[in-house]
Amino acid sequence: MNGDKTMGGAVVIGVGATGVATARQLAESGRRVRLITRSGSGPDHPAIERVALDAGRTEELAEALAGASTVFNAAMTAYQTWPQTMPPLFDSILAATERAGADYVMLGNHYGYQRTTAPVTERTPMAPHTRKGRVRAELWQRAKDAHDEGRLRATEVRAGQYLGPGAVSAFTLLVAPRVREGELALVHGNPDAAHSFSYTEDVAAALVAVGNDERAWGRAWHAPVITTTVRHAATVLAELHGAPEPRLEPLTERDLALLSFTDPLWREFAEVGYMSERPFVVDDSDARDTFGLRPSTLRAALAA
Repeated sequence: MNGDKTMGGAVVIGVGATGVATARQLAESGRRVRLITRSGSGPDHPAIERVALDAGRTEELAEALAGASTVFNAAMTAYQTWPQTMPPLFDSILAATERAGADYVMLGNHYGYQRTTAPVTERTPMAPHTRKGRVRAELWQRAKDAHDEGRLRATEVRAGQYLGPGAVSAFTLLVAPRVREGELALVHGNPDAAHSFSYTEDVAAALVAVGNDERAWGRAWHAPVITTTVRHAATVLAELHGAPEPRLEPLTERDLALLSFTDPLWREFAEVGYMSERPFVVDDSDARDTFGLRPSTLRAALAA
């Protein structure tokens, strides 16, 4: 452990469910936290300072990062705009972090890996075949290059489809609300294929852990995962809410097309369908063995 880093000021960028959980967990561990979002929103906590700032404005962001020991980048742009909006935003955050002389912890996902039927590890080749996968792989490569060149210390935590309060995923958008109401739920992909989910609190714990540990830098880590099927997750959720046994049907191309008329977000689901149509299992043993991280139970994640 690096004592200076664990007690120094931290900056979290992004107010999504994982960013909020990370800021709260850092504050509860005794660190001073500055939470930067475009709106200045965030949890009300005496150790969290909320700052309204566009992280794409590099000069202003560098000033806001002054004195920080660790920067946690949990920023996110609109899903359908990733190829255009994510690279410039992340370039700005990376440049500002370098100027501040802080360590850099990125929140990523599993899109950048090559398609495989084997469990995905951090050593699975980064050979994406989708637009968003190429974006994610490139964002990490830029951070890794900065680390290798000695410009800063960088690491990445990769998470899967999210569960938890405020989480946005195919399960939380399509399945959970319908199951709670006892209605038919449309599933993106095969409801009986094994899939590795990430609980937002577990991902936040992983971000905090890697930011505090000298062994973390220069590579990516998988956040703890809960591997189950959509059908089993839906069944547990129904039990928790006293709802009837879930009724699930696969989401068709026509369904996606109709949904896309209401929100362009749905148009983007087609290219990542390969992760839901067949088993997609993630190996989180590196983080378990190195940092002692363990996933929450499925019931705890859904009850939250």
